[in-house]
Amino acid sequence: MKQDRPPDTVRGYLAALQRSMKAQGCKPGLIADALADCEEHLNNEIATHPVQSEADVLARVVETYGTPEEIAEEYKSMEAAISGPFPKSEETAPQRRYGFFNVVRDPKAYGALMYMLLSLVTGCFYFTVVVTGMALSLGLFVLIIGIPFALLFIGICRVLGHVEGRIIEGLLSVRMPRRLPPQTQADETIWTQIKEALTDIRTWSTMFYLALMLPLGIAYFVIAVTGIALSAGLTVGSIWSLITGHSEIQISDVPWLEHLFHTAPGLVLAAIAGILLFFVVLHIARGVGWLHGRIAELLLVRL
Repeated sequence: MKQDRPPDTVRGYLAALQRSMKAQGCKPGLIADALADCEEHLNNEIATHPVQSEADVLARVVETYGTPEEIAEEYKSMEAAISGPFPKSEETAPQRRYGFFNVVRDPKAYGALMYMLLSLVTGCFYFTVVVTGMALSLGLFVLIIGIPFALLFIGICRVLGHVEGRIIEGLLSVRMPRRLPPQTQADETIWTQIKEALTDIRTWSTMFYLALMLPLGIAYFVIAVTGIALSAGLTVGSIWSLITGHSEIQISDVPWLEHLFHTAPGLVLAAIAGILLFFVVLHIARGVGWLHGRIAELLLVRL
């Protein structure tokens, strides 16, 4: 529904745009990009016409740039036209049968599995940066160099959050912001920048996410490696034992199970179990990818 009176402040325009995009079902990542683009454009227009009031500039911008509702429709149409690693969104994709074996054809499952294997490295790196940066920022805060170092550390965390968002979008097919938030104004004092950085919830949510990636990364990596190793070991080992006629499986605590793995029917069952386990791993990976995508949207995309 159109607004009777157009917004007369930048903040009001952005709030109206956010409400309109949410009402149209836009993803948080797309909304964040649209807000950043509009905020930068509106601030540039105001800076270009310093003698005019903010309300006058916005009234003229609305006529040329468009109302919040029109901009929301434009961004939604643009997003639908852009193809990515997963061309069809969940809303436009045809109904897919999610049977147990159909997961092998789902690219999201393989992307999530790759993300689980990668998360240990990224988690260790993120955690090291956050812990080291916070410790040095607190330790150097009493010195002159402490304040610029803290601002640098916050900027690094935001860049890492943006990089992580690109990885998530590429591997987990979750729409994340594709541009960094608008830069601080050049005429702002360092104390204003510090205040804005410390009061911005995105600063703390991003740091929390980066630190959280260490335990999550360890859990994801262990689940993925254990599942793949068990699946490959059972399948390849059983087939090799059937070919050579000699089984190397030793289970001294369960004699009857060890005997079963030394028979042809037992080895066939073990190979089938290994193959089925691979499908289970893909289902777990797809579930982990969906869950982690929701965590990333909650902590990295702040509107």
